[in-house]
Amino acid sequence: MSSASSTPGNTAESPTGTAGGTRRRRRGPRPWLAALPLIAFTALCFGLPLGALLYGAVTRTDPATGTTTATGEHLARSLQGPYLGSLLGSVQLSALTALLGSVLGVLIAQAVVTSRSRALRGAVLTASGVLANFGGVPLAFAFIATLGISGVVTQLADLTSLGWNLYSFTGLAVVYLYFLTPLMVLVITPALDGLRPQWREAARNAGADGRQYWRHVALPVLAPSLLGGFVLLFGSAFAAHATAAALVGGSVPLVTLKIADALSGNVLVGQENVALALGLDMVLVAGLVMALYLPLQRRSARWLR
Repeated sequence: MSSASSTPGNTAESPTGTAGGTRRRRRGPRPWLAALPLIAFTALCFGLPLGALLYGAVTRTDPATGTTTATGEHLARSLQGPYLGSLLGSVQLSALTALLGSVLGVLIAQAVVTSRSRALRGAVLTASGVLANFGGVPLAFAFIATLGISGVVTQLADLTSLGWNLYSFTGLAVVYLYFLTPLMVLVITPALDGLRPQWREAARNAGADGRQYWRHVALPVLAPSLLGGFVLLFGSAFAAHATAAALVGGSVPLVTLKIADALSGNVLVGQENVALALGLDMVLVAGLVMALYLPLQRRSARWLR
């Protein structure tokens, strides 16, 4: 009797278990299938250009025979002489403007978050959204007409006697801050909104003042978001080309300007692929900066939910 009762139980459970296992196995590939369009788009828009960039940077084609050989000459040349100077100049300009833009953006965003005026918040965020996307030749022309040698503000305030020069490293940094600071306001405002009032109250109950609260509570929580904003500003400044090309030309060594010169044919014979090597150097620098931010991303998401 016991064997007879157990047999139907076994036969009833095994199909259920098999069906459950089949359902579990069928549900597994569904997320991958849903992500296939995104994977294909990423491979098409990012993978192919990066592959072509890498291939051109490490190969050389003989114009006489048409044969292509592997070489590291382009990469070595991109890290020498004026090419190295332009890469370092871009890194210095991007790091400086990203740091200043982050500080100014955090101060403005904090003033907006703590303000009780919804009109002020809406106006600042709307203006930041517009100014963060205002760049290129129009931005360069606006600054030339305002702070150039014959600009309105330059003539009224006699800035030339004070040593002001828009067409220099300092002038270009000021122009970059015009669109980097609003970008930081947009990035850091949600993180500041995520700071809970209970944390400040708990810090006050524990005897901490405002400085101690920001040092031991707010800043550690905001650190990943601040670093993420800095990385975003660094990348935006590092890849900017039109504004610098229209404003300073070749007076300030920047890697994007060197790449534009190489692509336009303004290079020596046999150095046509140096532009691709410089582009690969930019990808490596951007990847290195991103590697500093990714380990802290999860920490920020854990606290600011």
